Amino acid sequence: MTRFRSVSRFALPALGLAMALGSFTPRAGAIATGTTADESRPEVQLADIATPPPGAPRDTVARVGDQYITFSYISTMLNSSAIVGLSIPTFGTPERDQVRLTLLDKMISANLLYLDAVKNGVDKTPQYRQDMQRFSDAVLASVYKNNYVSAEIEVTQQEIQDYFDNHIAAGTEFSDEVRAGIEARLRKQKFTARMHALHDRLREGARVIINEAELDPEDDQVRDASDVIATIDGKDITWEEVRIPLSTPRNAGSRENRLEALNRLLDIRLMTLKARQAGLEQDPVYRARINEYRKTHLINIYRDDLFGQWEPDDATLRAYYTANRDRIMVNELRKVRMVVLETEQEARDVRSRIESGEITLFQAVADYSIAPDADKTLGDIGWVKKDTGFPELDRVTFALGPDEISDPVQSPAGWHLVQVTDMRDAVYDDIEDETTRQATRRRYIDEKLDAYVINLRTHEFPVEVYDDVFFKLAQQEVDWYRKVSEKTQKSPEEIIEDLRKLKK
Repeated sequence: MTRFRSVSRFALPALGLAMALGSFTPRAGAIATGTTADESRPEVQLADIATPPPGAPRDTVARVGDQYITFSYISTMLNSSAIVGLSIPTFGTPERDQVRLTLLDKMISANLLYLDAVKNGVDKTPQYRQDMQRFSDAVLASVYKNNYVSAEIEVTQQEIQDYFDNHIAAGTEFSDEVRAGIEARLRKQKFTARMHALHDRLREGARVIINEAELDPEDDQVRDASDVIATIDGKDITWEEVRIPLSTPRNAGSRENRLEALNRLLDIRLMTLKARQAGLEQDPVYRARINEYRKTHLINIYRDDLFGQWEPDDATLRAYYTANRDRIMVNELRKVRMVVLETEQEARDVRSRIESGEITLFQAVADYSIAPDADKTLGDIGWVKKDTGFPELDRVTFALGPDEISDPVQSPAGWHLVQVTDMRDAVYDDIEDETTRQATRRRYIDEKLDAYVINLRTHEFPVEVYDDVFFKLAQQEVDWYRKVSEKTQKSPEEIIEDLRKLKK
């Protein structure tokens, strides 16, 4: 049974709500009092408003300008199958709350970029409007297709009986399992038939004309963007509108493949038209997807535009690498086992016994090591980074070859025998290397974005975080899952999966 705990601000040592206001990329060290890990950045204070304003969703936990962030949306993201760049800790742990707050931080930053994009008119640009139109058409077509093809498919008991009589071997028992199998097969057959009939259904009452002469691949170089490839009820569809899908590797050299692809595109156009005629623009699935895409796509376009403005030239990149090499470069790594002994002579004796095969290093750790945690680690130190430990130990460790055991090395803790079990070379240590240049460029642009978002938060758009509401709702969620878990004897993860299946 999963162990549950109460939610508390003090259960979040490395990530407070101050961080949610303080940076685009969460940094360790920020605490709930409002200080930040980087003293050069402005101090962050939590909103002193205890509850969201009237008219806001009831579970609002933050407001960025006129945009609300709800606890339920954060939970939906957290309970999804994967979140890029984040691992999802076990339910009921402090680490899970840290991830939840990291998501809140990212959402605050995203909303700041969204508001700035709107302020700068990015949502009025031709690119954005065209992208939104294409996405809207695709979603409407999908909703129409699902409503038609995936609508409730009825299979009668008589159909099941007829199939059993005509297709199942004599002597087979008409069991519940056989009945269910027949029903599933008939349902699949009807689904397939609907799919095949969809094309003909779409063309009913529509006047579709395809100019097949314009599909010849040999004419692509001289074809004008305004050339008409097809018409639907007198509305032209030009080469510019279909050029990309008709020029894929599969379609570029074949008129037959182009015709097939064009018919699929025309079916999407027809589904979009029929969806609008049926009023499916009010469908909740359509509206939810459009609203989500409208925001995320605008943020992505704006972010890419900012990245283009901040693209460093060679001199800037080299100067940045020189100034930040220690942060960019990943030092050599060695995976280390170690036994710590009291005297040099004892260390030499133990080393001799290990070398002769009389005992293993693990046995030496278990029997002789004076390291405080030897009984737990059995001498397995893990990966160590060059130039970060006791100097003499560091020198010896990074001079060893694989599986070689060192001579005794003294430190304040005792006499050490070191064995290297794996090695990783330094990376990002040469600006002439393309991988290093790309890593440096990413860090440079990320820092620009971080500073830009901090400025938006500080000077452009008000940010309020309702921490009392946040922690209250987090505790309520823990309490709810505790009750359901005790009643059903299921883990929270199993409960979440059951809820996800119900939604489907």
